Amino acid sequence: MKAVQFKQYGGPEVLELVDLHDPHPGPGQVRITVRAAGISASDTKIRRGELSFGATLPQTTGADVAGIVDEIGDGVTDVTVGDRVFGISDDQAAAAEFALLSFRAKIPPSLGFVDAAGIPVALETATRGLDQLHVTTGTTLFVNGASGGIGTATVQLALARGARVIGSAGARNSGFLSMLGAEPVIYGDGMTDRVRALAPDGVDVALDVAGNGVLPELIALAGGDAKNVITLADFAGAERHGVHFSNGFADGNAFHTLATIGELIEAGKFWLPVERTFALADIAEAHRAAETGHVRGRLVLIVN
Repeated sequence: MKAVQFKQYGGPEVLELVDLHDPHPGPGQVRITVRAAGISASDTKIRRGELSFGATLPQTTGADVAGIVDEIGDGVTDVTVGDRVFGISDDQAAAAEFALLSFRAKIPPSLGFVDAAGIPVALETATRGLDQLHVTTGTTLFVNGASGGIGTATVQLALARGARVIGSAGARNSGFLSMLGAEPVIYGDGMTDRVRALAPDGVDVALDVAGNGVLPELIALAGGDAKNVITLADFAGAERHGVHFSNGFADGNAFHTLATIGELIEAGKFWLPVERTFALADIAEAHRAAETGHVRGRLVLIVN
């Protein structure tokens, strides 16, 4: 099969399209013919050597994936050959013609492959953060970095739980956040004052998606208690300020939400916009776009 691989850590130029052996599913796994694969922030960090899940070089890339089941391993009962599914590539190998999945669900009827491929990682990460912060009806949540893929997922999932959501973003994305149902504030100097103008007593909890060094401000907004703040992006800051750094490997994942998100999607209450699509051969360009930090929603590779 054709697959993207890198043999050394570095910039997007290290990504190569190569021929690899076709994978086959083991117990509990399915193999899909990949139709689309998402680009997540972890993909670029792994490629740069900043994040490791124990893999060795050469290494494939990509977690988010959507396609059609074409082989089933022993013990699989939730899907059958021919089903449209989305989920997480078991081997960090979504950017390929075939992928193996243990965590998957059927694609909701209203979604195509491209939209479905942008959802899994952002959905799991947002759900995990909200669960750890115990966000529920009546919670006032501040999301730092609310307009990207994970931020957009967080806003919508929190609103579906009955929370009030205040979110930070750049000026160009304020209208987008308002459309989602959040109360937008512009990030940068004076952000805390702008949040307090909306919530004079501060917020109940805060989720840091952006990792831009504002954890002390978030702690102050959340009643001065670091336990009311979780970061998804600032490991060093978390250690320095006593904030929990949420990690799906250490904390346990929330991929169960793949099987339940369809209800919100079909009700028009959950949507992750896809900003751009790329051919598999253009994955280096997709990684460059992801690293600009100015993407609203998701970037997706079209594979087959």
